[in-house]
Amino acid sequence: MLGFFKKKNAESLPGLLTTKAAQKGIKPTFYSTKVLEVRRETADCVSVALEIPHPEMFSFVPGQYLTLKTQIQGAEVRRSYSLCSSPLSGELRVAIKQVEQGVFSTWANTELKEGDTLEVMPPNGQFALEIDSADRQTYVGFAAGSGITPVMSILKTLLERAPEAKFILFYGNRKTHSIIFKSELEDLKDQYMGRLEVHHVLSREDQGNDLLYGRIDEARAAKLAAHIPGVKDAAGHFLCGPEDMIHGVTAALTAAGVAKSAIHFELFTAATPAAAAPKTGATSARAESYVTVILDGEETHFHQGPKDFVLDAALDAGADVPYACKGAVCCTCRAKVLEGEVEMAMNYSLTDQEVEEGYVLTCQTMPRSERVRISYDD
Repeated sequence: MLGFFKKKNAESLPGLLTTKAAQKGIKPTFYSTKVLEVRRETADCVSVALEIPHPEMFSFVPGQYLTLKTQIQGAEVRRSYSLCSSPLSGELRVAIKQVEQGVFSTWANTELKEGDTLEVMPPNGQFALEIDSADRQTYVGFAAGSGITPVMSILKTLLERAPEAKFILFYGNRKTHSIIFKSELEDLKDQYMGRLEVHHVLSREDQGNDLLYGRIDEARAAKLAAHIPGVKDAAGHFLCGPEDMIHGVTAALTAAGVAKSAIHFELFTAATPAAAAPKTGATSARAESYVTVILDGEETHFHQGPKDFVLDAALDAGADVPYACKGAVCCTCRAKVLEGEVEMAMNYSLTDQEVEEGYVLTCQTMPRSERVRISYDD
């Protein structure tokens, strides 16, 4: 931890801005914090500003998220929400859109108020952009609904920190009144004239432009890439929304010649149910595996079957391992396989490189060898 503080101070980054390298060593522990403000953004979305428990541990890279925990009707509920604030502002703020039958989101939109207390983990996530103040490149964002949240943090930080960089945003919603941060986006366009382009794509409201009427799918993304200057040649493309949008836009950009390494995505929900049956195969015939999980240097040992997920088995064994969504969407339960063979049922958040390096989402990981050793500390 001391190394982290030295690195952070040496870089002298402004506000809450940090780097992924500086975040290494920060433990995924919950801290109690007060709600400073609950602001209504749209009829079904609020943004929540939080007191900063420890600035050094709660500094973040634009695009990252917070995992929140509270008690609702006597049950513990955890959810991950992206930070919509720029770290340069020194503010810790997330946006929470109410979803149908969403326990946490409904509670946050109807009951959460200033002065309430929440439990919060330090910022996390790989969907992020580390910004050099000398950057002169153009970046592109494709977002739908609440997918604007991490993209908002990225574009605000980029425009302020890199005076010669540009950002092009394609933002999909049903109608004008459902656009989250509409006024703020208009203000940013005026403030950074010529450097920020915002194209609203509405599915239930005709703006007089066929290109911007409908959903952001593969066909529309292909047309946008072909007709809007700078899109195909951008240094990075940040996609956040439902799974079908992510796949469609990725396909369109790839067909337009955009390198796979330049396309970054984050799902705010997964089309596949979190409880989907795990895959089975010849390697899954073993009746039971001896699993060790390491957290904060402490080992927990247990036996589990081939169809059980490591995260659930570890929790049953008494290990206080980190998790949030349990649906392969967030990266809170990320850990590294040190020994043995495993299989992931789903993965919506780890990069190909992380998987090659041995990282897994323990909420989706099943043992496939007699002994498995996994560390949350690596």
